[in-house]
Amino acid sequence: MMGDKDIQWAYLDGQFQPLLDTKISVLDRGFLFGDGIYEVVPVYNRQLFEWPAHYARLERSLALTQISNPLSQQAWLDLLNELIERHPWPNQFIYLQITRGVQTPRDHLPAAHLTPTLLAYTNPLPAINKTNIGRGIAAITHPDLRWQHCDIKAITLLANVIAKKSAQNAQAQDALLVRQNGLVTEGSASNMFLIKDGTIHTPPLNEFILPGITRQVVEKLGTRHHVGFVERDIQESELATADELWLASSTKEIIPIVTLNHQPVGNGQAGPLWSKMFDLYQDYKREYKQDYRQNTRQD
Repeated sequence: MMGDKDIQWAYLDGQFQPLLDTKISVLDRGFLFGDGIYEVVPVYNRQLFEWPAHYARLERSLALTQISNPLSQQAWLDLLNELIERHPWPNQFIYLQITRGVQTPRDHLPAAHLTPTLLAYTNPLPAINKTNIGRGIAAITHPDLRWQHCDIKAITLLANVIAKKSAQNAQAQDALLVRQNGLVTEGSASNMFLIKDGTIHTPPLNEFILPGITRQVVEKLGTRHHVGFVERDIQESELATADELWLASSTKEIIPIVTLNHQPVGNGQAGPLWSKMFDLYQDYKREYKQDYRQNTRQD
């Protein structure tokens, strides 16, 4: 049954309920320990975007944290499609969170056979305007203070929050994270790209890099349209001589950085390769069609 379109719905542990009324136990390990993982899935024209890749990353995060997957893939699809249909927005972004569950008494060691807590809700996804996003953002460099399993999409994001606050304090919108060895990893909530001489460079996937879905699409589009795409270590010292710098995420798509540490990147404007990739990405979204209900059904 479809819900009232005026209500923003959430799904928590088997039940749809109004988002603002949705509550979890204070004994949930996600609340007490940050013991959980999450996923963010864009929806365009009421259709999940790149769901197989998002689901593969979800399963990987669960496996690495040894949290049980509470649903089959088909049950996930049924849930997400109902969540989409309960809301009037053609473009949405769905937030999924799975924690290890409720445990008492509080203990760092998880009890055996806990029931995972599953939360899902959706928000409208504003349209991406090329003129607006093409103005770019200011960024700073910031020490990468995160743990050594950043390839897990974990809900423990305090270090990311600190980096974002540091950027705000510097009158910037985001931060490029740098490890102690001088290697650039990511933005505070995004993958990063360095453009030099018409080629896209990005750090290789490892334990310090989240395998971004937008990053995958950028690589796919670069290959398809004969744009060089190179995975390699990027030193902080290279940032000052980049022709362009980008950030990419599922909800922000591809954003040009036009100033870094208060200095212009390239000529201080969004570059030509960003403009080309932006257009290719929008075309890809418009052409993207996949009936997951039929093509991913599992027995």
